[in-house]
Amino acid sequence: EIQLVQSGGGSAQAGGSLTLSCTASGFGREEYAIGWFRQAPGKEREGVACFLTAHGPTYMADSVKGRFTISSDAAKNPVYLQMNNLKPEDTGVYYCAADWTCGPFYGLGVYDWSGQGIQVTVSS
Repeated sequence: EIQLVQSGGGSAQAGGSLTLSCTASGFGREEYAIGWFRQAPGKEREGVACFLTAHGPTYMADSVKGRFTISSDAAKNPVYLQMNNLKPEDTGVYYCAADWTCGPFYGLGVYDWSGQGIQVTVSS
């Protein structure tokens, strides 16, 4: 059974930083795509970032480029989302998600697996 366990998140002031982590288990092979999407009230689901275990950071949404970084260590697990220079519009529930490609993160937004979600709140 594939599982994604998230940690991190919380509250920050605008301009502050938060870090999310996602630990995956149960994949039958080493190569897969893992990242985050977010959901804010009244807004469409948005793919934020994607990391291919075989290639590294692969996708970052335009709305967070230059502020967010997705990374991992040599073990490729867990994967981290470092969020700097946070803005109030970054507020939402962040879900770790995984698939076999990064396509869902910048495409239809339908993921094979997702985590429990974690709240990120940025105040002005």
